[in-house]
Order: sequence, then structure tokens, then C-alpha cells
Amino acid sequence: MIVLSDYLILAAILFALSVAGIFINRKNVLILLMCIELMLLAVNINFVAFSHFLNDIAGQVFVFFILTVAAAEAAIGLAILVVLFRNRRTINVEDLGSLKG
Repeated sequence: MIVLSDYLILAAILFALSVAGIFINRKNVLILLMCIELMLLAVNINFVAFSHFLNDIAGQVFVFFILTVAAAEAAIGLAILVVLFRNRRTINVEDLGSLKG
């Protein structure tokens, strides 16, 4: 039987990996977006685990809305990256600093 602490440990490991990925890799915007998505998935695991163990459906409904917003964010973020790559020929964060006003 899987207990609540197993889910929380898994979510904490995923969240820590995503935070480490953000701090270690500050060059590639695509990997930064993937780390943010991994962070959202770690939070969703917590919502689903607590929802299941407390017998409340509200956490799972909230996860549905989070996944919807995350999908829209990923689609818009990738579209912006495609446009940036077409104009600048790079997606490195240091090279995109010239976008400042």
C-alpha cells in the first residue's frame, strides 16, 4: 500500500529537480520552460495525493484547471520561442538581453 508520504516525497524530489534545473541551466529558455512545467507537475501530485487521501474531489478539479493553464502557457511560450528564434537565430538567455527597452 502506498502511503501519503510516498507521494509527498516524490513530489518534493520532482520540485527540487526542477528548481535545480532552473538554477543550473540559465542559458536555454526551452529547458527553463520544461523545468517550470515539472514544477507544476510536482504541485499537481501533491494536490491529487491530498485529494485522494482526504476523500475530497476539489483537489483533483483544481489540478484539471492547472493542467489547462499549463498547456496554454506551454503553447504560448513555444510560439514566442519560435518567433524569437526566427528573428534572433538563438534562444540563449544571455543573447535575448537586447530586448530591454
